[in-house]
Amino acid sequence: MQLNSNEIEQILPHRYPFLLVDRITACEPGKYADGRKCVSANEMQFCGHFPGQHIMPGVLIIEALAQTGAVAILTEEENRGKTALFGGIRNARFRRQVVPGDVLELHCEITARKGPVGKGTAVAKVDGETAVTAELTFAIS
Repeated sequence: MQLNSNEIEQILPHRYPFLLVDRITACEPGKYADGRKCVSANEMQFCGHFPGQHIMPGVLIIEALAQTGAVAILTEEENRGKTALFGGIRNARFRRQVVPGDVLELHCEITARKGPVGKGTAVAKVDGETAVTAELTFAIS
């Protein structure tokens, strides 16, 4: 399954400037989702992070990964119309700076679930090089 930004907005509650996934390139509901974020110098965070040396904040990369994982969960029939909330972040590692002009390739695989709570492993890459890895916990409400 592939989704454009308008279709993503039908699944996630996020809107500009906080919708951080431009496209879902692959998704198996309840299992995983792959997404893409095209990083642009026109984005609000670059007004202050950092003037003269734009670097995408790591927390926003983590959020983009979480939104990608949320699509995987919320495309399941029983979760349509619900919201996936952050439950936690573990073992986050920032390995490479992400700057305007980069295309973030986002992957989140759901690894465990118990009731409305679950975990996923997430990786963000630029040009095949790992930028961020993390374990994410979520709760469906």
